[in-house]
Amino acid sequence: MLDVIVDLRSDSPCFKQWRAFELTPENRLQLYVPPGFAHGFQTLRDDTEVEYLISEYYSPTHAAGLRFNDPQFGFEWPLQVAAISEKDRAWPDFETSPF
Repeated sequence: MLDVIVDLRSDSPCFKQWRAFELTPENRLQLYVPPGFAHGFQTLRDDTEVEYLISEYYSPTHAAGLRFNDPQFGFEWPLQVAAISEKDRAWPDFETSPF
């Protein structure tokens, strides 16, 4: 899968910059996403399984996100986005988000 993180810390010199990492069974890499970063991924192979841990209990009322194609970040996914939840498709532009 391709895993992408975006720095959303407004006081950071890397604010709004992103990095992408390819995680495969062959390279066996893992990714730590620190507080203040957004995280998204795209599977690159069929039947990909993803597991991740979060530092707090899930709270739907506190959920926030970035839209996968927000022009603010200029990221192009390697594959056409074929399956995405309505919730993830509906996130607002970054400029109007609660971040």
